[in-house]
This record gives sequence, C-alpha cells and structure tokens, in this order.
Amino acid sequence: MIQFDAYNYTESDLLNRIKQDTSIPGKAKTEDYKLILSCLDLTTLEGSDNEEKIRSMCFKATDFNPNVAAVCFYPPFARLAKSILRPSGVRVAAVAGGFPSGQTSIRIKLDEVKWAVQEGADEIDMVISRGKFLAGEYQVVSDEIAAIKEACGKAHLKVILETGELKTIANIRKASELALNAGGDFIKTSTGKISPAATPEAFVVMLDTLLEFYKKSGQKRGIKPAGGISEPEQAMLYLNLLRTTLGNEWANKDLFRIGASRLADKLVDRL
Repeated sequence: MIQFDAYNYTESDLLNRIKQDTSIPGKAKTEDYKLILSCLDLTTLEGSDNEEKIRSMCFKATDFNPNVAAVCFYPPFARLAKSILRPSGVRVAAVAGGFPSGQTSIRIKLDEVKWAVQEGADEIDMVISRGKFLAGEYQVVSDEIAAIKEACGKAHLKVILETGELKTIANIRKASELALNAGGDFIKTSTGKISPAATPEAFVVMLDTLLEFYKKSGQKRGIKPAGGISEPEQAMLYLNLLRTTLGNEWANKDLFRIGASRLADKLVDRL
C-alpha cells in the first residue's frame, strides 16, 4: 500500500501549469497523430448498438494505419468483436460493473465482469461507486475495485473515476490513489455520459498521482482521458501533458489511451 504525499496545489496552479506545459511550437508532427491513433479506444456505448454496428466498427478499427489500440463496447458484443479482431491484435474492451452509474450490488458487478471476460474481453472499464466515495466510504470503494480486479483474471482493468462528479482536486486525487492502490492497471477520467467529461485539470491531477505511485512503487500504470475528445488538437493537449509529466516512455498504447468515437476519422484526415 503506497502512502501518498499531501497535494499542495490549487486550481489556479493547475491552469497555469497547463498553459505553460502544453505550448506547441509549430504544427503537430505526423508521428504524433500516428501515435495518438495507435492509442485510441474506438468506442460506442449507446442503447441503439447492435451487431451490425459492432461489426462495422470492428472492421473499421482494422482499416486504420496504424491500427487503434482497442474497441470498447457493452459486454453483449465482446464475443462478436473478439471473433473479428483476434487476428489483428486490436484488443476488445468492455464496460462492466454497473456502468455508467455504478449503482448496483457488488455481486452483480462481479458477475458482469466475469461474464465479459468469458465472452472475450481483454480489458474491463469499470466505474467507481461515486455515491459511496462522496459519502466518505473510501474502504468500500477500494474493496470493490480490488474485487473487480481479481474477477478480471488476466484482463486489464481500467478504473473510471468520473471526475466531473468528483469535482474537486482533493476528490480526484483521493480517487486516483484508491484506484492505484487497489490494483487498477489504468486510471480513466470519465464515462463520457456526463458533462464535464475529460478535462486537462483533472488529467494533470491524475498524472501527478501516477508519477508519485511510480516513484514509490517502481510500477508503471496507465492513464486514459475519455469523453468529449473529438478534435486532434484536444488529443495533442493530453499527449503533451503526458509527456511533460511522465516522459515519452509513457507515450504508447500500453500506458496511454484516449477514449473517443469521432476522433479517429479526423486524425486520418490529418495524416
């Protein structure tokens, strides 16, 4: 269990740092756009999703050069996606564990996660119980993450904090600490179902927590901004923040993802 230091910056500090750290001299390079494309989780999470749409997205995912990192769907589509994508190396991610609200029992959450993995999911994107977190039930939240991590087996676990509901620097920091100590392989900003979703300010707090965790444990964990990132310039902002805080060694699909549905086509246009 890593003991984290007390954070010591304000929202004004964050804004100044974002402004200073992300100035881009000239235009983004072709290599940057290729890197971002290779780190995308191509996503659809709608009630209207069906097998035809999932097939179309899977084939689209393998047409990009380079391929995206993963596709992300609801669990009923994991088996179909896996059957299409197995030869490509594109991973199948499934949201599970009471997504997007987290408002169900831990038994149901665990059953859904296990089912998604059995259906072929390589990665699970879970969301923390914000209601319990905001009520100060931190141990309950931590125990749930740890139990879901165990239920994942060999699948990687991305822990969604839903930073737009956590609101404060202190809450985002605390939730990041809980997720990392409980075994999350990635910490992720948002479900994309509320506004605000991903923000640079929340992302910086999460990056700083990741950096401290790495320095104290020697373990590299990943990070994923998601929700509302639809323009290449927005994606470059997050990539630059990642590089200035964690270094270029984090700039790869094993440690950095962007959750998006509209960004891929725009990146291809730039390329």
